[in-house]
Amino acid sequence: MAHSLDIAHGRALSEGAAKLVNISGLGRQALRAALIEAGVDEKKARMRASQIWSWIYHYGVTDFSAMTDIAKDLRADLAMRLTVERPPILTSQTSSDGTQKWLIGVGPQTEVESVYIPGVGKAGALCVSSQVGCTLTCSFCHTGTQKLVRNLTAAEIVSQLLVARDELGEWPTSQEDRRLTNIVFMGMGEPLYNLDNVVEALETISDGDGISISRRRITVSTAGVAPKIVELGQRTGAMLAISLHATRDELRNELVPLNKKYDLKALFEAIRAYPDLSNSKRVTFEYVMLKGVNDSLAEARDLVRLLKGIPSKINLIPFNPWPGTRYECSDWATIEAFAEVLNRAGYASPIRTPRGRDILAACGQLRSESVKETGKERMARRLAGFNSEDVS
Repeated sequence: MAHSLDIAHGRALSEGAAKLVNISGLGRQALRAALIEAGVDEKKARMRASQIWSWIYHYGVTDFSAMTDIAKDLRADLAMRLTVERPPILTSQTSSDGTQKWLIGVGPQTEVESVYIPGVGKAGALCVSSQVGCTLTCSFCHTGTQKLVRNLTAAEIVSQLLVARDELGEWPTSQEDRRLTNIVFMGMGEPLYNLDNVVEALETISDGDGISISRRRITVSTAGVAPKIVELGQRTGAMLAISLHATRDELRNELVPLNKKYDLKALFEAIRAYPDLSNSKRVTFEYVMLKGVNDSLAEARDLVRLLKGIPSKINLIPFNPWPGTRYECSDWATIEAFAEVLNRAGYASPIRTPRGRDILAACGQLRSESVKETGKERMARRLAGFNSEDVS
């Protein structure tokens, strides 16, 4: 089902190519199905899919004419039915610290934000979105102020990485000294509420014949959808991150309302069952530092007790302000004292340097202007567009 949805959503993004199916971002099975639908002989579709896969995901090609190991006539036929179009970058911003944020159009009136963060992982990380908007309404998170519009397809998730590689000049995949080495599902949305598409996207991203980013360099962050955590590990082998932020249910209910559904007990039972946990595959706990809210030394000691027996790393995140928030960032001395308690207990607890604050690209600051429309609202907008064209 996911493959057919990806093909359907792959209808080219521009009006001029409205009848072409966009295969950019598709997984292997969906790509093969699209080729068969475009008239490629079913017996040869697997071979053709492998050829095209390499051109798209290893070389970054966006034009069939460049796929030189495919017969010229077939390339022309495919170009009449298919496209390898990237989603457009609607706005691009670069922070004073080198962080880059792109607002990417993934459909009519629909956009998401992706952020490239240099100096994370081996070289740099791309923070990708899995949904347009979010359902979780975490009180300290700007994204939570945007209602959920829809899930992203697997192709739309992968396309964020393709766009980033274009912008960073990262093709072909095999080139040395790549700047983008890690992927973090920490952008807009809750990945485990879109798990099937996240899994499919991760398969494409980690495929050794294409983009080839190791699953050990892909981290999926969840606010605590406990029933899906073990399934994530079983299906992906990805690194797990937990957006924690509190050690007591009462406070976490306020900061992360999902906790009312899956409390700390249920969450930590799921975390302890995550496959293959070890010192080389630790859970990352994200803990945003909120002044006077969750930053006491007593809470640091509670955090040590809560994590006992779990191979863990704790990222302490200075709160990144956004317009309208009621929270403030903890004082630096308070954050350092909190970290010291964790360090003495044997936990790596780096204080994450805020990146991209000046362009609202830091953790918790992402938000697009997309809104969910009813069918009636969508029709009204289209009619208004037709009427304005008539007037002009």
